[in-house]
Amino acid sequence: MDSLQTPIAYLKGVGPNRANLLKEELGISTYQDLLHFFPNRYIDRSQFYPINDLPRNTSEVQIIGEIISFKLIQQQRGKRLVAIFSDGIPTMELVWFRGQKWIQETLKTNTPYVIFGRLSWYGGKPSIPHPEMELEDAFKKGPPRALHAVYPSTEKLLSKGISQRVLTKIMMELFQTIKTSFVESIPKEIIEKYKLISKDAALRNAHFPIDQKTLIAAQNRLKFEELLFIQLQLLMKNMQRKQKIKGFVFETVGEKFNDFYKNKLPFELTKAQQRVLREIRKDLGTGRQMNRLLQGDVGSGKTIVALMSMLLAKDNGFQSCLMAPTEILARQHYQSLSELLGGLEVKISILTGSSKKSERAVISEDLLSGKLDILIGTHAVIEDHVAFSNLGLAIVDEQHRFGVAQRAKLWRKNTIPPACIGHDSNSDPQNTCNESVWRP
Repeated sequence: MDSLQTPIAYLKGVGPNRANLLKEELGISTYQDLLHFFPNRYIDRSQFYPINDLPRNTSEVQIIGEIISFKLIQQQRGKRLVAIFSDGIPTMELVWFRGQKWIQETLKTNTPYVIFGRLSWYGGKPSIPHPEMELEDAFKKGPPRALHAVYPSTEKLLSKGISQRVLTKIMMELFQTIKTSFVESIPKEIIEKYKLISKDAALRNAHFPIDQKTLIAAQNRLKFEELLFIQLQLLMKNMQRKQKIKGFVFETVGEKFNDFYKNKLPFELTKAQQRVLREIRKDLGTGRQMNRLLQGDVGSGKTIVALMSMLLAKDNGFQSCLMAPTEILARQHYQSLSELLGGLEVKISILTGSSKKSERAVISEDLLSGKLDILIGTHAVIEDHVAFSNLGLAIVDEQHRFGVAQRAKLWRKNTIPPACIGHDSNSDPQNTCNESVWRP
């Protein structure tokens, strides 16, 4: 709908000055921006209170009455405008601390108003600061809706006279200006399957709900649409990444993997572990870069899955690296994996910030020559001088404790990006590494 790109200044009731304010304060520049500027809450405007029966709290209330008089009162800082409001014998005060000049010019005495606002009580007497006000005749001509939208606002907008009532009028003008229905953005079969209301009905009822039930249906439809398109965007980026970035092909389930599985495995794999290993083996055989998130409770066997994945890399002639966030955790991994690999011809080393210069030199030589199969370490493994011969699998433990740049630096340790496995709720879907993160 091309008209949605129309600048907001052209909408009746806005104009250049208000348009600049709306853009500056709320980021609203076009009709489309305004359309998707949704309320942050809704209030029930179906009930009216007599002043005598106002609740003794700070709830929001609606009253019909007349302004008897008003005056400006000098304060220590500036002035306040006070109006005496009555619906009969009892009276209450309406108070304004900002915009007194233009408000005073618009107030009419002995004329029925509908006022709405949050109660304040001082000395047992009620008052409403900065109430929303509308002439009773105009209120009755408006849409007969119990629920009224409340939009996000700022102090500057309020001080310039752009109140909730003004925002609502601007929104009503928008819907009157856009006479055609809003184009549907979700396929018919999905709408029918999930029993969603139309986009047109959702947008209209999000701003001007007929009732509570319809409001919920409108919100559900708009939330569903937003999540659907986020998911589609992630799927598209994932497809593009797989097409553009190639990974190594692990064709063989070889000697080291089979020897460990048959003779070294300390316990029988659970069905979940077997399933994950099958998925990893399948991914590593596609030639596309794998990006996997491995999750599980402490002691659920994530380390075994990681080790067997590294053995797959070894059987296919590739090196592996496991990066942990602390030296204690790195040493725990090194010790446990060394014990599990006892007797297998798999060379494993550890590199941390406290590693001696002589140890670093040996590790560096073994990495470049291809003698070292598995490197366990901390942030030290991503230092510039650490280089691999043919890194094929990168694993990051507790991924959320590393930055995106740090994780990317690990998989860039080879000219062709390695495969990775990942575990973390904060995984970056745009990260082109296959990251593997698990907790011990």
